[in-house]
Amino acid sequence: MEILETIYQEVIGFLGISQAWEILRTGNFAALRTYEGFTAFIFPIIPFLVLLELTLGLIYKKPHSKVYKVNFLIYIFNRVVGRFIAIAMVTWIIGFFQPLAPFQTSFTWYWFIYGYIVWEFGHFLYHYWGHKVRLFWCLHSTHHAPEEMNLSVTYAHFFLEAPYADTIRTTVCILAGIEPTMLFVIMFIDGTYGAFIHVGENLMKNGRFGFLEKYILTPSHHRVHHAKNPLYMDTNFCNLLNIWDRVFRTYQEEQEDVKIEYGITREMNSGNFMDVYFGEIVALAKDVWHAPGIKNKLLYLVMPPGWHHTGDHKTAKVVRTDYFNSQKVKVKV
Repeated sequence: MEILETIYQEVIGFLGISQAWEILRTGNFAALRTYEGFTAFIFPIIPFLVLLELTLGLIYKKPHSKVYKVNFLIYIFNRVVGRFIAIAMVTWIIGFFQPLAPFQTSFTWYWFIYGYIVWEFGHFLYHYWGHKVRLFWCLHSTHHAPEEMNLSVTYAHFFLEAPYADTIRTTVCILAGIEPTMLFVIMFIDGTYGAFIHVGENLMKNGRFGFLEKYILTPSHHRVHHAKNPLYMDTNFCNLLNIWDRVFRTYQEEQEDVKIEYGITREMNSGNFMDVYFGEIVALAKDVWHAPGIKNKLLYLVMPPGWHHTGDHKTAKVVRTDYFNSQKVKVKV
């Protein structure tokens, strides 16, 4: 019976309906005026969309069962191993860095806009380094391993990625004077939207939002980010506002004539949990082991994926440059 109770609690936890159910059961609708009450009815949206997307996939005979299976195993593993680490890191960072901030904001609409722009900058930094520093890529690659895009991909993360991400994002925001309560609201909005942009074609065919494409990142933009095509590699690092991608010239729109190929460039078995979760760590360990000298061993940790001590680099920057050069040659011919 304890096992069944544990399973029941995990299902309820995944769906995020416990607080909403309590409000409906007690009729305490005044709770909707509080942050906890409001978010209680927002949390379940993404899990229910995941189930809807899976159902539509079965109807359309596009279930992507391999992707769902591995992402489900990753979700379970992370629930057991990394459940409270990120929360502890955020709490510690707020307490340590808030006294060091040169000024403090308040929870007003104009400071909220400022806070969101700062948060997006912190997110850009974490996400950019997650692609450009190989040790961090080992944490982030699990999220890019699926060869199809659907909402279950939002649960596919190495358990240490959230603490690393929140350490960077929270530190940037707290040092920039973001009021903690406002920061939590921003984190909630951004986390919910960040899950939504992984929606697959079963729910949203082209993932575009019309004129809003100029101002925010859409599912189409994020599908580009998850692509391994040379044109798309290492682009669209922002989450909601695409301001920093434009500032740092990492913005890329989806092209109709370049079909997205999902996954990572390393040959792997995307249906194997161990390969998806630990494959990049194993590959890095092998490169470090065989690298000559301490300097090269350390460089493998901090240089971008694809860097090689012989100079035969296959980094995203090199691959994209070669691609654009080849396109210029084709145009001339």
